[in-house]
Amino acid sequence: MADRYENALITGASSGIGRGLAVWFARRGTRVWACGRREAELAALRDEAARAGGRVEAVPMDVTRAKETIDRIREIDRGCGGLDLVIANAGVGLDSSAKKIKWENVEKMIAVNVTGASATLVAALPGMVERDRGHLVGISSIAAYRGLSRMAGYCASKAYLAMFLESLRVDLKRTKVKVSAIHPGYVKSEMTANNPFKMPFLMETDPAVEGIGRAIIREVSEFIIPWQWRPAMSVLKLIPNAAWDVAARRLR
Repeated sequence: MADRYENALITGASSGIGRGLAVWFARRGTRVWACGRREAELAALRDEAARAGGRVEAVPMDVTRAKETIDRIREIDRGCGGLDLVIANAGVGLDSSAKKIKWENVEKMIAVNVTGASATLVAALPGMVERDRGHLVGISSIAAYRGLSRMAGYCASKAYLAMFLESLRVDLKRTKVKVSAIHPGYVKSEMTANNPFKMPFLMETDPAVEGIGRAIIREVSEFIIPWQWRPAMSVLKLIPNAAWDVAARRLR
């Protein structure tokens, strides 16, 4: 049941899936530390949750500042008596087309999607291992499964997160610390709002959050949403590279 999560921390909570999950868990009785760079949006989130009877603590945080992120999360962990749930959700997607690639775009995605997500999860691990309880969640993407046109940096960074989570899960198998990798497809958000291409199976934010929230409380090790992507993801790795190269370009 969701009420077993007394204390949760969510990064990237100022918009999109992160914001939705903060409200979703707060409404179910979880005290949520909502982390993000935009203080005004976090304050609005805190007030919305309060009106619904939930409790959200606004935590200004830039996950690209890894040491500060680790120190702040561990401070929260000690202060609340132990975080039960930590969701590394902060992410960014920028163009990284091989023909017009910009290092600053790739660097930003590595800083947020790789360094920031890793710092968030690593910060929570010692306390969870010591208490022998807790749940680590990373919001990866269906883009983690294969390389897509103009998305080298994003696909690679999300593949890193998926493998990082899998290895943590293997190491923690004989403990009561759970690990979940969530792989959303296209969800309406600030990140997808300006995509200039058709987005198959595009989901509204609320049903995506509902599905993800329920998957988390079931403690699934891996979850793809929406369901239409699940059959495809199971066979993608079997497609020969030559055929995939053609198909991937057509997707964009």
